[in-house]
Amino acid sequence: MHPRSLFFALLSTTLLLVSSWAQAEDYVEGEHYDVISPAIRASSEKIEVTEFFWYGCGHCYNFEPQLAQWKKSLPDDVVLNGSPAIWNSLMEIHAKAFYTAEVLDVLDKVHMPIFQAINVDRKRLSGEKELAALFSANGVAQEDFEKAFNSFGVGSQVRQANARARAAKITGTPEMMVAGKYRINTRKAGGQAEMLKVVNFLIEKERAAMATASAET
Repeated sequence: MHPRSLFFALLSTTLLLVSSWAQAEDYVEGEHYDVISPAIRASSEKIEVTEFFWYGCGHCYNFEPQLAQWKKSLPDDVVLNGSPAIWNSLMEIHAKAFYTAEVLDVLDKVHMPIFQAINVDRKRLSGEKELAALFSANGVAQEDFEKAFNSFGVGSQVRQANARARAAKITGTPEMMVAGKYRINTRKAGGQAEMLKVVNFLIEKERAAMATASAET
């Protein structure tokens, strides 16, 4: 490469890096994200990122492919968890479906089919029988589904999800939370892709805080 071309290539790369850094530094508490007070206790030693969602939310359905792609790039010290929002009895049924899938270790098989059934096929999935049929169509025995769906463990997880959403003070879906300390929504972030950028910024912020705390002990 000609020296002059190399110079301009390096200059362009430097400006891009500076621009990205400046954009990240522009994320401001109260403007692009909110602080959760009191903070919600983490259940993992890793940096927890939580997505609050509802299967019946069209925005969540559209967000899911972006989220799945973003998840592939997560470093080892970050974990992503789903947390169903529950504002009414239908959402509670859908939350039970989510945790039933987790208990049966089939979330990768039924997560998107549930989204698809509600948002594309226009099925309400408002009862146990409808959900049992969907799980069955994706390889889950009806007996296994019914046992998990009506179990104390799934009921307990649903109650915890409801308490978590209330503590985080979420107002819509999808919304995200980092380390139980920060809440991010699409309105303040400026869109779904931008919400993930703010999440990345807050992951770095939490990682730095953890490193400082570790150095001080």
